[in-house]
Amino acid sequence: MSKFKLISTIKELPIEEGFSPGHGLCAGCTIPTIIRMVTKIAKGNIIVVSPTGCLEVSTSVYPTTAWKIPWIHVAFENAAAVASGVKSAFSVLKRKGMIVDDPFVVVIGGDGGTADIGIQAMSGMFERQDKVTYICYDNEAYMNTGIQRSGATPYGAWTTTTPFGVKSIGKAVLKKDLFSIAIAHKVKYAATVSIGYVNDMLKKLSKALINTPSFIHYLQPCPTGWRFDPALSVKIGKLAVQTGLWPLLEYENGKVKVTVSLTKRLPVTEYLKHQGRFKHLFKKYPQIIEELQSHADELAEEYGFSPLVSTPI
Repeated sequence: MSKFKLISTIKELPIEEGFSPGHGLCAGCTIPTIIRMVTKIAKGNIIVVSPTGCLEVSTSVYPTTAWKIPWIHVAFENAAAVASGVKSAFSVLKRKGMIVDDPFVVVIGGDGGTADIGIQAMSGMFERQDKVTYICYDNEAYMNTGIQRSGATPYGAWTTTTPFGVKSIGKAVLKKDLFSIAIAHKVKYAATVSIGYVNDMLKKLSKALINTPSFIHYLQPCPTGWRFDPALSVKIGKLAVQTGLWPLLEYENGKVKVTVSLTKRLPVTEYLKHQGRFKHLFKKYPQIIEELQSHADELAEEYGFSPLVSTPI
């Protein structure tokens, strides 16, 4: 870690891979992108802990594995606790002079294992100030078990457990604000990231590894659960930011700042219209779209974004 260098562009990443192709993740899934980035930034000196989820079931089908670095699969509820134990063990080895540099320890889990089932272990890890980085790839539902709603599912979205109908709009409440929850625990560093803004993500991942405990909230467009063409993953990741629904933020030295400012802001319909999980809103519940727009407007006012425009950025 003494020779660790902050990475801010793709060209600075080493060529060595910590994650193999040939895994079973869906076409258009960008979970592998953030994994490749964080393992490259760490130069392989990393141990990853993953709760059950899309990542786990798709990268470790017996007798094969996509992982080229030490990786541990644990239960939904205890990934952060296991990571704390791993970090503590290496800290002891380092104190005894048995190793020179202890590895980065990173949790990579979905929203189900983070916002819901695993939040107690993550809260404890943050409260103890354990030197672990927690990355949540947020595809906004329990995707690997059948697209059930999670605490991170957005307002109005269809899932198999929040179907739309005469008396249902889809999910009836806003998604859980994990970024603010992490900050409330006095973590050293926290950030939101998007596949549409890679250099921004690289800088934040670099900072997160060396300023622990830390939290990265990664919006992960899911072609399967969100019902869109897999070719649109990056575009949808960009639109989430450009509409103001997913502000790119950074918490550092006790302050929150915007890392990608919007000089132009698109209406939320530009983001929603590409996704089948919101299709019913356009047909039967336009008032929900108006509420989502109001939510985006409130975020824009909070973070100083520009007024709406009507053409793509």
